[in-house]
Amino acid sequence: MVSLGCPKALVDSERILTRLRAEGYAISPDYAGADAVIVNTCGFLDSAKAESLEAIGEALSENGRVIVTGCLGAEPDRITEAHPAVLAVTGPHQYEAVLDAVHEAVPPKPDPFLDLLPEQAVSLTPRHYSYLKISEGCNHKCGFCVIPRMRGRLASRPTHEVMREAERLVEAGVKELLIISQDTSAYGTDWKKRGSKAPILDLARDLGTLGVWIRLHYVYPYPHVRELVPLMADEKILPYLDIPFQHAHPDTLRRMARPAAGARALEEISAWRGIRPDIALRSTFIVGYPGETEEEFQTLLDWLDEARLDRVGCFRYEDVEGARSNHLPDHVPPEVKDDRWHRFMEKARDISEAKLSAKVGRRVEVLVDEVDQDLATCRTMADAPEIDGNLFIDENLEGLSPGDLVTVEVDEAGEYDLWGRLV
Repeated sequence: MVSLGCPKALVDSERILTRLRAEGYAISPDYAGADAVIVNTCGFLDSAKAESLEAIGEALSENGRVIVTGCLGAEPDRITEAHPAVLAVTGPHQYEAVLDAVHEAVPPKPDPFLDLLPEQAVSLTPRHYSYLKISEGCNHKCGFCVIPRMRGRLASRPTHEVMREAERLVEAGVKELLIISQDTSAYGTDWKKRGSKAPILDLARDLGTLGVWIRLHYVYPYPHVRELVPLMADEKILPYLDIPFQHAHPDTLRRMARPAAGARALEEISAWRGIRPDIALRSTFIVGYPGETEEEFQTLLDWLDEARLDRVGCFRYEDVEGARSNHLPDHVPPEVKDDRWHRFMEKARDISEAKLSAKVGRRVEVLVDEVDQDLATCRTMADAPEIDGNLFIDENLEGLSPGDLVTVEVDEAGEYDLWGRLV
């Protein structure tokens, strides 16, 4: 299995592999030992589509029997035109179609003994943390995004189903659940009959009873998000919000068709910090969006100065086939986009370094991710795996194992990472 793209795609890969393993299929660690290869693709940006097509080509070259699924599968003609030898192409979260394609390519061999084994989930992450997808699709119509066209409108999983999966993961030893979707704060708003206006609040409360780290990703700054923060103050869920603000200037946001405004976002950030002062805020932004002027970009830099976000990612705008933003006037030249990206990241780096320096001397709880002979790689509550920073421990590593929760005193800070010692 080759899994590309975001954590939501990774969850899809885990579900497919879990179903296949329950049917008696084994998972090969390499191309050579496989009877077929599934490539779960990404199709969000043109660069991601190119990477997906390259991965399909590699799998065909190394193995020859390839089944394609995922977001790029919504464009089957593009795939078959580039790689006519693929066995099948299915779209995102079409699990049954993938299984049918595997059955045809590699017919299952029923084993009356193995088939009696209970189904156990396949995880593509370390044993101590796991992504938990709570919904599919999105109802927003952002100008630069084609996700709703690929994955459809919002479809939330029933709460009891989400909780059952969460409980199984915790029973299996997971110490951190990363809650993901296209729009986490809209969870449950697609239900015709619901017990509350914002079901994400009820789900967060329920997840907060499990006694593990609960981290919320892809949260739009709706007014009811403010009601999540008291759960953080009560230490039911982590004091962490991943919110895709994308920009700060009202005109840019209007062209993006984003359901937010920079000034209002600053008010919400202030309110959240009033409830939980140490809340960690991560976000992503786009620079060089069509029509973005130097004045609009400067507004974004000034906003970032005021917002003082903890973790920040930034993308240079690029056209995506099928996105409405492609047809906007006044596209920004590549060299201007590049200049603005560097200026933005320099500002974000300085803010990150200052905020991390303020943590020197403090004691924090960390989750151990990796331990080798000379170094333990850990994360604080403010750090999601792979996208945020780390805290490193380089002495007294005896007895430390991945998944341990330990207390550390921070004794050094860099631009994005911390160093500390066990206490």
